[in-house]
Amino acid sequence: MGSEKGSWGADMQRDKFRSAVMLCAAVALAAAAVPTSASAKSPSHARAVAVDCFSNSQVRPGEFLIACGDGNNRLIALHWSKWGATSAVGSGLDAVNDCQPYCAAGKFHSYPVTVRLDRPKSWQRHPEVQQFTRLQLVYTGAKPAQTQQVVTYKLWD
Repeated sequence: MGSEKGSWGADMQRDKFRSAVMLCAAVALAAAAVPTSASAKSPSHARAVAVDCFSNSQVRPGEFLIACGDGNNRLIALHWSKWGATSAVGSGLDAVNDCQPYCAAGKFHSYPVTVRLDRPKSWQRHPEVQQFTRLQLVYTGAKPAQTQQVVTYKLWD
């Protein structure tokens, strides 16, 4: 009878331990599911986003595809010095396919640029979010052939 009581006591301790572990797991799961306080969230009007070819919103992207149809022009190695509600300014490289003798056989060349995003407006997909609608590149060194020093693109909705 003494060994049965010892076994029963060990089973109770194990059950208490399991219950404590389950309770901790449930509390951790509940804490992860509850959003942080409203003050920790930044209001949607405080920062605009860049919307890429795939309708993904991005803040301070490291890369940004310009030529959505064929992928022959993209911004890479982007570093942003400013990202605000009305504009964003950064620098990086414009990687452009020379399409010589044709695009599939062409080579990509990178040109240093200053990038400016501006003209935010309400994004059709998420009207509470402001998206930049204009992208301006200023080539700060060499530039692709037949390209102006300053190039402006209208960004998609």
